[in-house]
Amino acid sequence: MRGNKEKILRGGVILLPIDILAGILEAVPVAVEVADNRGNILYVNKAFTKVTGIPAEQRLHKNIFNVSPDGALALALRKRKRVSGHRCIVGGTMVEVISNASPITVDGKMLGAVVVFQHITDIINLLEELRRSNNIIKNLSHKFGQVTRSKYSFSDIIGCSEELNKVLTVARNAAASNSTVLLLGESGTGKELFAHAIHNASARKNGPFIKVNCAAVPENLLESEFFGHQKGAFTGAINDKIGRFELANGGTIFLDEIGDISLVLQAKLLRVLQEMEFERVGGIETINVDMRVIAATNRDLRQLVRTGRFREDLFYRLNVIEINIPPLRERKDDIEMIAGSIIEKLNRKMGTQIKGLSADAVEALSGYHWPGNVRELENVLERVSIGFNGSYITADAVKPHLNGFSSAAESMEIMEISKMEEILIKRALEKYGTSMKGKKKAAAVLNISLATLYNKIKKYNL
Repeated sequence: MRGNKEKILRGGVILLPIDILAGILEAVPVAVEVADNRGNILYVNKAFTKVTGIPAEQRLHKNIFNVSPDGALALALRKRKRVSGHRCIVGGTMVEVISNASPITVDGKMLGAVVVFQHITDIINLLEELRRSNNIIKNLSHKFGQVTRSKYSFSDIIGCSEELNKVLTVARNAAASNSTVLLLGESGTGKELFAHAIHNASARKNGPFIKVNCAAVPENLLESEFFGHQKGAFTGAINDKIGRFELANGGTIFLDEIGDISLVLQAKLLRVLQEMEFERVGGIETINVDMRVIAATNRDLRQLVRTGRFREDLFYRLNVIEINIPPLRERKDDIEMIAGSIIEKLNRKMGTQIKGLSADAVEALSGYHWPGNVRELENVLERVSIGFNGSYITADAVKPHLNGFSSAAESMEIMEISKMEEILIKRALEKYGTSMKGKKKAAAVLNISLATLYNKIKKYNL
């Protein structure tokens, strides 16, 4: 068949009219070149001329072994097999390309070969676009992995004492607003639990709940943790990173141990709270966020303001709603109820069948000073539960696990809590040593993080 009605035959089956095939080859955005099995160039498309700058009439009927002997088309004809990812200069030009070539075989006979190629800058641009896309995916994956929901509600806060009910009333009112909340209280009193509950009862409950422990992150990395960073902003910044404030957009960010951040970072934090905008470390783009801030500390921020270690303007920006969570020794009526809830959890965790506390155990726990608060009570009950076979925990089972701070407190003169804290940390270091292992043990016994222990050592110059 001839003319526009001529069709390509393969194995006796009509596949495509020649004019349609030609239209397809002219439309593809990559350069196409075809030669017969002797190397005579039979066809080039428009993209070939666009990539190489060589008009079709200057290429047709030339021999590929003469004009471009090192190209992928010539290699495919010589080797009679496919050539992939071949990088070379197009013969007669200074254009560098990436090529793929294959023999053309019909009924087992090689009739020629075809090559397709693109300018190397197009490939580089595609790779760069792929890299950017991969970074976006990686950032989104990283963001998804860090975004968390609140785990606790007000129903998880156990107790019915008058002191606790007063605090719960303030907290529930805080949840109904969008104002910044400052949670104050000793270590182990449940500040994080209150933060979760406030978020979960607020209009932002379906948004993210992002926690940052300011004392656990090294100071030189805290700014990056807060605001994120651009690739190359500092040594080790091999990728863009989304910061915690950006992750908290639409939800709540919980800044635990806020009293431990430096004055430099305090100034930057103040701007975020005032303007709800920031730039990533090493970046110039201003990022706007909509979030609610809940901060917490076991330190006396007012004293830190007086001594110049905490910005007064930041203190007032954080302290819109102040919630003072009472220590366990001030709500001893709640000890039996809290212990019962802890024992239920321990039974599920450890497979025990403890029914509760005996009357003398309740009395022993109520007479203890609880410097570590609810967290220490959890620790004591878990230690008692290991290997315990009885139905009710007794005073005899409990007393060996109490550290004796109660009797010490009774004979100790009244002093500032910070002074007592210094004495306890000093005793722990004297007992367990100042090696890394000793400090880890001291931090565990004191129910504080290792980073917090280091901050306290620095604070008290121990």
